[in-house]
Amino acid sequence: MKKLFKISSVVTIALVLLLSSCSKKSESSDKKIPVTFAGTEAATTGQSRMMQAVADRLNATGRFSATVQVAGALSGDTDALVTQAKLGVSLVVPSDPGRLASQFKIPDLNILMAPYILTDPASLKKLPDTALFKEWQAELEKQGIVYITNMYNGFRCFYTTKPVAHVGDLSGLRIRGFGNAIGNNLAKYFGFANIGISWGEVFPGIQQKTLDGCEVQVATADGSRLYEVVKNIAMTKHYMLQSAFVCSANFYNSLSPSDRDIFVKTMREAALEYGEIIRNEEAGYYDNMKNHGVTITDVDIAEFQKAIEPLYTNNDLGFSAGLKDRLFKELNE
Repeated sequence: MKKLFKISSVVTIALVLLLSSCSKKSESSDKKIPVTFAGTEAATTGQSRMMQAVADRLNATGRFSATVQVAGALSGDTDALVTQAKLGVSLVVPSDPGRLASQFKIPDLNILMAPYILTDPASLKKLPDTALFKEWQAELEKQGIVYITNMYNGFRCFYTTKPVAHVGDLSGLRIRGFGNAIGNNLAKYFGFANIGISWGEVFPGIQQKTLDGCEVQVATADGSRLYEVVKNIAMTKHYMLQSAFVCSANFYNSLSPSDRDIFVKTMREAALEYGEIIRNEEAGYYDNMKNHGVTITDVDIAEFQKAIEPLYTNNDLGFSAGLKDRLFKELNE
């Protein structure tokens, strides 16, 4: 393992040196700015299509040479991709606030993905202008990452082999969820066993009955053909999933002010546009689930919200005092 780690480190360093050498700041130069958008979702998802749209728009300016690598082409591990960006590789990576909170030890970031806190995708339009977002940006930049924007990527619900209508129905089930503080605490208060495995292991895990289901957004569930192995969806909408786009601070700071403005503006506009596209496409995915024999249950969300309340009274996520009120105030909600 140590030998493999050393080889991996050498390869990563070589990539850093190669890509960094292509990222010199020079607005007057005829050289185009190379950057790669790298993700783990399939090319057909809204997240992947958004990155392709951004790359196309950046390339159309004549200033950038942007490419897109999705479906785990560079790595199937989001944290590994973010780490490469942190080390200086010219990457833009869609992570999520919960992952970033754990990976970079910024507990307050968890509030963006905490159960039943943000429930309206429209709030993401105002988020980058808040003082909180700018503080998180500063903390991440110190660690080599620039936080650009968030995009709505679907509400997460439970997809199970057994019907789930109440919180108690989750008790004892083996559910694949986020392997971070948010995922572990959701499992703690909802009563299921949280299995933090890679997404590629979910379908065979359910098929082989080592898993009883997962919690996920409908576009990913449909794209993975989960309807072949699960026949129940509980519409808990416990997380408003967000793609939190980050890039290498080395790459970002190599850009001239005007190129940086183009880059950020293009990213934020596309995030809002594709967030709405994703939202509008969800009904079709649910219809396809029904057409494949999946039963969709509209649960009493208030019951699930009540079950999660101790997470906040006990402050299991370690939020700063008054964080929720401050976030809502800055979002004018």
